[in-house]
Amino acid sequence: MSPMHPSHLKARGTTLALAGVGTALFWWLDLPLPFLFGPMAFCLIGALAHLPMKGFGEVSVAARTILGVAVGASITPEVIAQLPRMALSVALIPVFIALIAVVGVPFFRRIWGFDAPTAYYAAMPGGLQDMVIFGTEAGGNPRALSLVHATRVLIIVTLAPFFLSHVYGAALTNPIGAPVSDLPVHELAIMAAAALIGWKGGARLGLFGASILGPMIVTAVLSLSGIIHFRPPAEAILAAQFLIGCGIGIHFLGVTWAELTRVVAAGIAYVVVLAALAAGFTALVTALGLGAPVPTFLAFAPGGQAEMTVLAIVTGADLGFVITHHLTRIVIVIVGAPVVARLMARRRTG
Repeated sequence: MSPMHPSHLKARGTTLALAGVGTALFWWLDLPLPFLFGPMAFCLIGALAHLPMKGFGEVSVAARTILGVAVGASITPEVIAQLPRMALSVALIPVFIALIAVVGVPFFRRIWGFDAPTAYYAAMPGGLQDMVIFGTEAGGNPRALSLVHATRVLIIVTLAPFFLSHVYGAALTNPIGAPVSDLPVHELAIMAAAALIGWKGGARLGLFGASILGPMIVTAVLSLSGIIHFRPPAEAILAAQFLIGCGIGIHFLGVTWAELTRVVAAGIAYVVVLAALAAGFTALVTALGLGAPVPTFLAFAPGGQAEMTVLAIVTGADLGFVITHHLTRIVIVIVGAPVVARLMARRRTG
């Protein structure tokens, strides 16, 4: 069936309707981040109810380019000047990853009975798609990996705003951007070109997370050159939140009771482990004076890169600090993943 088959259109219409109702309800109830949490909650409910739903494919991927441009536009000469100050806290990321591996792999192996490849790639807090691909190549269970990582992102994205507001006293009301009508047309055109060129160019070069990192790199160059002076308009960032929220909920399509009670339950329990490790490192970095509490919390929170970027924007946290730490984490996990995959494949065949 082609993507434009009537059943696909109907399923996407159902997804859009649920997400729209969720957004409207969250907005009406004055709940935080209605454009993110409304679609996420209602698409999750629809997925668990086994309604005929479907994601938005390339449109959802394109939405992530908006966040890449937003981060890139925030990289100014002032931010670059602060990089040496971040060096010590960034140096703790490899230690953070090593502890996650030491704790996480036995957690999935011994407590939940996962096989070795699935346990390793379920434990590693990399990008969802990357961990599923590498884990499958290593002989892991792709469905289990997808559900564990989707559960990790869902719970962290849900709980992080609570911690930010109630523990750190952060307001989730920072202006996310100027309205589109206030931005120069030529800068909007340049940002759109940077998003497309960065995304497709990065994908062609094999850049991991190309939809975010490609636009981020291109826009950062433009920002440092004095060509870009604004972030994407508020409407574009709200659209990105909407599609990201839909995507998180959609990941649970077709989940069975057996998967809920074993795989999803394992993911929920593991989030507690990750949260404890992240809280420890946040406290350490803050106590050493290497970072302020809110950006440090977001930098070590093992959620999705796109989702943590959204939270950094709405709290007004230092985007450069947050994204530098997440990039370091993802690079370490991604670079190490193929090595581990080969070792596991060799052990399996040898």
